[in-house]
Amino acid sequence: MNLADLTDQDPVFRLKGNMLAITVLELARNDLARLDRQLAEKVAKAPNFFNDTPVLLGLEHLAEADAELDLGSLLDICHRHGLLALGARASRPGDIAAVEELGLPLLPPASGRERPLPEPIEAPPPEPAEAEPAEDAQPAEPEVQPTLVITRPVRGGQQIYAHGGDLVVLSAVSPGAELIADGNIHVYGPLRGRVLAGANGNVEARIFCQQLTAELLSIAGRYKVAEDLRRSPQWGKAVQVSLSGDVLNITRL
Repeated sequence: MNLADLTDQDPVFRLKGNMLAITVLELARNDLARLDRQLAEKVAKAPNFFNDTPVLLGLEHLAEADAELDLGSLLDICHRHGLLALGARASRPGDIAAVEELGLPLLPPASGRERPLPEPIEAPPPEPAEAEPAEDAQPAEPEVQPTLVITRPVRGGQQIYAHGGDLVVLSAVSPGAELIADGNIHVYGPLRGRVLAGANGNVEARIFCQQLTAELLSIAGRYKVAEDLRRSPQWGKAVQVSLSGDVLNITRL
């Protein structure tokens, strides 16, 4: 056997397991117009939660008496609101056929361990400033949003968003939890969830934590997942994370 034959047998892929928290969009009834409206209301409250968010379509609770679901229209609604359908669960024969026809993976029924996600916690918007008399008008100061401070543990499945400002968490962040801020994020307890700073594109944002064991770190859309982070010598230590070009820099505090 020559060298070319040996090289051709070198593996070019690996199959690896991973624990990813996927949101389930579970339909209680076939009413796409109302779904569109209610999703729009949720996106208006926390737009960055719905920025290319992967979801699983839960169709198995639709009643047999409901009309046939227009799965193509459902996918269009999801796409418009920033949801990316990765697969579906279904029980009605027509829904199963539609899922297969559109090439979506058909997944088995729920395990029973799922729970509804809490409503996102957001920093309150600033109160509008009173207008000054024209003769006393001064150049507008940059608008500074209040820092959102969370004192209790952040549970798995919970999402917290600091709109327009920084986020400070004084307790632990569990696996499956998600912290999002348009500014910096500080975590003073063990960090095991996902952290997304500079969510509005702020490349100057930073992440600070006392114990790096995160599932994902992201600044302005550039990210590293746990598999990459575990290879860092800073894993498990107190660090700060900043962005240099398109690369996340992780340094000891």
